[in-house]
Amino acid sequence: MDNTQPRMRWWGWGEDGNDGPIKPRAKKMLTKNCGWPKGVHNPPVELEAVQLPAADLPDDARTRFDELLGAEFVRDDHATRVSHAAGRSLPDLLRLRSAELPFAPDVVLYPASAAEVDALLAICAQERIAVVPFGGGTSVVAGVDAFRPGFRSCVCISLARLDQILDIDEESLTATVQAGVFGPDLEEQLQAKGFTLGHFPQSFEFSTVGGWVATRSAGQQSTGYGRIDENVFGLRCSTPSGPITLRSTPATAAGPNPRQVFIGSEGTLGIITQATLRIKRLPEATLPDAWFFDDFHSGATALREIEQSGLRPDIARLSDLNETAFGLAQLGSDIQRKGLVAFLRARGVTTPCMLVLRYDGRRSDAKSRRAGGREIARKHQGVTMGGAPETQWEKHRFSTPYLRDQLMTEGVIVETMETAAPWSRIESLHDTIKADIEKAMADRGTPALVLCHISHLYTSGCSLYYTVFARQQEGQEMEQWKALKTAAGDAMVDNGGTITHHHSAGADHAPWLPRETGELWLRMLRAAKSEVDPEGIMNPGKLMNGPSAL
Repeated sequence: MDNTQPRMRWWGWGEDGNDGPIKPRAKKMLTKNCGWPKGVHNPPVELEAVQLPAADLPDDARTRFDELLGAEFVRDDHATRVSHAAGRSLPDLLRLRSAELPFAPDVVLYPASAAEVDALLAICAQERIAVVPFGGGTSVVAGVDAFRPGFRSCVCISLARLDQILDIDEESLTATVQAGVFGPDLEEQLQAKGFTLGHFPQSFEFSTVGGWVATRSAGQQSTGYGRIDENVFGLRCSTPSGPITLRSTPATAAGPNPRQVFIGSEGTLGIITQATLRIKRLPEATLPDAWFFDDFHSGATALREIEQSGLRPDIARLSDLNETAFGLAQLGSDIQRKGLVAFLRARGVTTPCMLVLRYDGRRSDAKSRRAGGREIARKHQGVTMGGAPETQWEKHRFSTPYLRDQLMTEGVIVETMETAAPWSRIESLHDTIKADIEKAMADRGTPALVLCHISHLYTSGCSLYYTVFARQQEGQEMEQWKALKTAAGDAMVDNGGTITHHHSAGADHAPWLPRETGELWLRMLRAAKSEVDPEGIMNPGKLMNGPSAL
């Protein structure tokens, strides 16, 4: 595979050949709640039809790029510019499908070493050229969009050629990895030696280590294996003022942890070129489990007690009533669904909320933890179906984003968002967010179906993850998205949640940062940026840099 070619199709999620039909029962559910638009078929346009702004790169800068990298790795063809112009947020997809991108990089650069990244940033600082780092392009918050506020030119620096696993330290249980390594490639090499990072975001197949670190990613197994920020021991970052190397150490008391300044910095301080990560030995056993509760409250209470009892499920995901119903409608056959519903009703569960769990580790320890979790689930009137629902969920866990592309073709928009809050606020926060989204969409005449699940457990709280469906308002899609996003963001931050648990801030969430962190902290971040990026060229318009798409 040519590692300079994006792994995802230019207009949507993933690769061709994975789009499945919307199941009749799921379509019926959407029709009832959203009003399914009849006769709509809006497939993506042809790549050649996409309109881009004219490239505007100074000739002397192009010459310097060619001399440093070789002309082969300095590309400005139409396909390359389009595929590096945006991420995969709803506004990104709307722009791509409309065949008009208001912004795109003038050129895409493919360095092969950290030293070449250093040199490119020095050139861009001297020439005052905006720089957007690019890993897999999976951002859903406008984190890789090619904005250039205040700059004549903008380049995209792809990390595709920095794709080496440099060292696997089996004694220290660490792996040192270049930033352009994709998730599946890392896991393949680690598992061949009996190890795993255990980091599996939904974007796993198409995202990179550098992207995970730069966005403070949390994988679907983070409850057991930890978020990426917990697993970074050291890193190297290229900045316009020079490289910063932070040594790998299990712990230090040498002041505030500088690694944490760069983890989650979203390319606004520099480009992370290398990271040393904590790895684990492959578990002897992975034991699935699944439960159905008659209400969200019972399931959430059981999850809290499981986590606070130290039982540490490695996967934990509780779907609310709507998400459970939609999941069963979309994934299960009608016969299976009817059998499950009858089974649950016979046991007093008429409004099921599904909980899937997995316990990894030594077989005896995993079995003991699962037994403890089952005891708590039974105490809260959970009904078990064994491990089959978890296994079925895991089988499809990376494929659900494809549904969004198919739904958009048929006139339905899909947006996702997430937050986190203390356990004491979770249920009221969940109700408020759902109600505010529904009201915002109803006010626009497009009722919404809102799904939610709990995941990513902590002793103090958890994450809430939302999926929203609504009939697309042709010609007003961006205003529709802004209304939805504003309602959700205000509800999160005003009611004790964070504006983002793992999608990062990008441009879309930047408006809420002052309310969450305070202006003083943002001024501290900007002061740090002024030291490493005095010209302000790094990923402008993102994180603390505003303005946003809203």
